Amino acid sequence: MEAILEVRNLHTHFETERGIVRAVDGVDLRVDAGRTVGVVGESGCGKTVLALSILRLVPMPPGRIVCGSVLFKGRDLLSLSTEEMRKVRGREISMIFQEPMTSLNPVFRIGEQIAEVIHLHQGMDHRNALQQSVEMLRMVGIPSPEKRAWDYPHQMSGGMRQRVMIAIALACRPRVMLADEPTTALDVTIQAQMIDLIGCLREETGAAVVLITHDLGVVAETAETVAVMYAGQIVEQGSVRELFSSPLHPYTQGLMNSVPRIDGSFGRDVFLKAIPGAVPPLYNLPAACRFQDRCPDVFQVCREQAPALEEIVPGHDCRCWLYGRDH
Repeated sequence: MEAILEVRNLHTHFETERGIVRAVDGVDLRVDAGRTVGVVGESGCGKTVLALSILRLVPMPPGRIVCGSVLFKGRDLLSLSTEEMRKVRGREISMIFQEPMTSLNPVFRIGEQIAEVIHLHQGMDHRNALQQSVEMLRMVGIPSPEKRAWDYPHQMSGGMRQRVMIAIALACRPRVMLADEPTTALDVTIQAQMIDLIGCLREETGAAVVLITHDLGVVAETAETVAVMYAGQIVEQGSVRELFSSPLHPYTQGLMNSVPRIDGSFGRDVFLKAIPGAVPPLYNLPAACRFQDRCPDVFQVCREQAPALEEIVPGHDCRCWLYGRDH
């Protein structure tokens, strides 16, 4: 399939008093047109910084995109001028931010915030842009959109605000939508509605979706391919079916084992398996493999040489010394 977005060897660092934080450290990611790619991992592994780097929204300073490329329709976004990049954000590539209450401006009405995006990128006059904002609210399933367009963010529930964020992201029919944990802080019923809504809108608009989440269930339900991040790197990636049926990396296996299963036995003496230890600080990463101190299968080579992300089976990549090396 045609790749609409390709991230190649991307490095994004932050300069801090404790040292250089390597939030994104050599990430490669491919997003095909009209498909959904899930990016999963623990908090602090670099998922959000990856999305912000794609749109060049990393605060500088202290952040800095050190090297790499982000190819959108064959054009490197990192080489564009500031003015050219503004034309891409919101119009070609949009983003649903993690917390809608802090992402929406509390002193502007909902309709005006959607209309601003339409006016900026499509040149539509204010009155028609407001009418279009009402249609966007209707499209994302908000009842009485003519009335709710005049509400302020605090007058809406968390689920409604999340729908507004999706409406803003889709206002200009972008080719790629970056969804940064769109179901965080929502109850399970609203989570299911949000996931169904993003899936339906993807089918309707043909947009590709990069779904950033820590919820493996959401990825299994919505994505075609998945990338697992740990300490700023992708440690495993492949199709959802292949990765969930045969996880290769010990970290991915640990994530799978930490999720309760409805077909399991949960007596009082049965506990979920937890990955021991904690994610290492990104300013003080261990030499060689970054998962070595938490891995149940660690070898001496894991402490001496960093593994590369290699294709283990067709379409299934893994960054681990367990495969293809004599220990």
